[in-house]
Amino acid sequence: MRRIFTMALVSAVLAVFAPAAAHAAPAAHAAPATPAAAPSGEGGQAVYGANGVRCTLGFNVRRNGTYYFLTAGGCAQVGLTLYADPALTTELGTVVAVSDIAVALVRYVEPQVERPGSVRLYPGSQDITSAGSPVVGQSVCRSGPTTGVRCGTVTAINITVRFPEGTITGLARTTICTEPGDAPGAPYFSGTTAVGLGIGGIGDCASGGTSFFQPISPILSAYGVSVY
Repeated sequence: MRRIFTMALVSAVLAVFAPAAAHAAPAAHAAPATPAAAPSGEGGQAVYGANGVRCTLGFNVRRNGTYYFLTAGGCAQVGLTLYADPALTTELGTVVAVSDIAVALVRYVEPQVERPGSVRLYPGSQDITSAGSPVVGQSVCRSGPTTGVRCGTVTAINITVRFPEGTITGLARTTICTEPGDAPGAPYFSGTTAVGLGIGGIGDCASGGTSFFQPISPILSAYGVSVY
């Protein structure tokens, strides 16, 4: 009888604890991390380098499925890393080539990831689908982080301008004003057509002024890239 009682007691104990084990919560598993999106820029936004270098992203371009962007000014230094923010925390890419007119070709990090082929309108965006040469009398606009979008007219082409950094030939002149904070490299466009990269200006937007840009077609040809 003692053996029968003992086995019955053990069976009762197992019966009490079995349901709890059957309904135990499954072990928690951490959700897989979502990969961060590749950093991206858009024409007309500011870009930054070390030692306070600040320029403007001109146009996104591509060659054989590899994505780059164009800029100018102090950013035109081979090997310079450019960022989307002044704290230099979001890397955009590295300068891989510089032309003799101080235009930089910057290869994006993760260069096979497609970037937007547009410029900012502050607010909104304008898609860019082709490139063309400026002509006198043409209506053009410029996008930049300081003065936003400004529009005017091309008043001369193939001119030579002396800047403190040196003399540049083959420029186009416009009635679009500039401000001291307008960094070089700003995109000039006419509708969906890219026409140039900003190089500088005279005057300001309060009293009126003049700005100059480098025509885009020779730049694209030199680097073997295209807008899209």
